[in-house]
Amino acid sequence: MKIAIVGAAGRMGRKLVELAEAAGLEVVARVDVADGYDRAWPQGTEGVVDFSYHAGVPAFVARAAAEGIPYVIGTTGLTPDEQKAVDAAAAKIPVVQSGNYSLGVNLLLELVQRAATVLGADYDVEVTELHHRHKKDAPSGTALMLAKAAAAGRGRGDDFIFGRQGDIGERPVGEIAIHALRGGSVVGDHTVLFAGDLERVELTHKAQDRAAFAAGALKALVWAKGRPAGIYTMRHVLGFA
Repeated sequence: MKIAIVGAAGRMGRKLVELAEAAGLEVVARVDVADGYDRAWPQGTEGVVDFSYHAGVPAFVARAAAEGIPYVIGTTGLTPDEQKAVDAAAAKIPVVQSGNYSLGVNLLLELVQRAATVLGADYDVEVTELHHRHKKDAPSGTALMLAKAAAAGRGRGDDFIFGRQGDIGERPVGEIAIHALRGGSVVGDHTVLFAGDLERVELTHKAQDRAAFAAGALKALVWAKGRPAGIYTMRHVLGFA
């Protein structure tokens, strides 16, 4: 399969190129704004994995839609207008979009939703994420996915708060809070805390290598080839949905 990596100069991009070549995929374009990289992919490209900066996503996904090739998006922090561009492309091509492509995190999402259903509103939910100092968006896409999984388990909407400051009063029943920490070279740690009056349950995932995310994104691209148009997640790729 002939593929293009968008955002190829970044940490994830370099890992994607390395793993793709090891897996026998043909990387025909390493797309990035950095010197020495391609500015676009050639005709005949059969799929794209995008881990670039969010502002570039609309133009790249529109081109993929025009060419009828599958698109895998690992970029997080998209604005509403940028997400609309992704949704428009998904009317024409298969798009896999996830805040995290690791098998462990997607299993964690299932566990969090189940735990929220069983424990209910009597347990307070706090989501904490820790990433390296270079990460530009906060909170992480994975933290948002985990909060949404907890909300879905409770049958609630996406009514979240992000951190706390000042005289905020007592914690409201049913509140879901997300906290972002940054420092060092941490690849990515995520914890969902269910705190009750008599006990606490903590579900944690710690990424040790970006290869976990890159391998999942490449798996998603191969899976998406030949699928009907639409937006998919790693839950579809892994058979959870």
